[in-house]
Amino acid sequence: MSSRRGSAILRLVANSEKARPAKQSGPVKRGKLADVPVAAPSRDEAELAAEREQERLWCEQAKAGDRQALAEILRKHGPLLYRTVLLPRLGSEAAAQDALADTYMRVLERFHQFEWRGCGVYPWLRVVAMRIALDALRSRKRETLFEPADLSRAVDEAQKDLQEGVDVKLCEKRDRAAARKRLEQALGAINQRYAKAIRLRVLQELSRDEAAAELGVTVPTFDVVLHRALNALRKAVHAEEATA
Repeated sequence: MSSRRGSAILRLVANSEKARPAKQSGPVKRGKLADVPVAAPSRDEAELAAEREQERLWCEQAKAGDRQALAEILRKHGPLLYRTVLLPRLGSEAAAQDALADTYMRVLERFHQFEWRGCGVYPWLRVVAMRIALDALRSRKRETLFEPADLSRAVDEAQKDLQEGVDVKLCEKRDRAAARKRLEQALGAINQRYAKAIRLRVLQELSRDEAAAELGVTVPTFDVVLHRALNALRKAVHAEEATA
């Protein structure tokens, strides 16, 4: 895909975000389960049904050639594809952004093949994104957590999820679990102090202050430890690929 065409698709998605009216917030506040009113579950179900119907209409319009409707679909699901499908598997923001643009272009070219299912459009988009990522891994050697064989199996599993009508939440959960499993395997090959720093900051998503306190060091020292830990992780992944 040419960079010009990919940029055009990205601009279309960005413009749809600017044109979209702000979502009205409801009066019910989110909180602990015990604090949620009894009527909240049915309200949530109604909102979900409304969102699903809107997505179905977008898909219908997009299949009829409405580029704005397709842009709304990509605006809604693109960030999740980037975070949970592309970035963990390709290992760099630049590669993931390129793959997201390629995914958008592939969707534009093939959306006429999409058939609506009750689970929505995300599982289909996920399969497309995984195939783009697989092509990227096969075309050039990278230091990534996933190898082409891993991703090839993931594509098959994603295709099975699509056929079974697995919804977006379960797709996201499975992708995050796969990335976490691969990361844990790689962490087992490096210094455990380094591994702990990565777990605190990346897996547990603690702040720099919190992570430094857990490690028993100052924040500047933690930053140095984390930098060295990430370098060690990259070397471990590269060494595993070299011996594979």
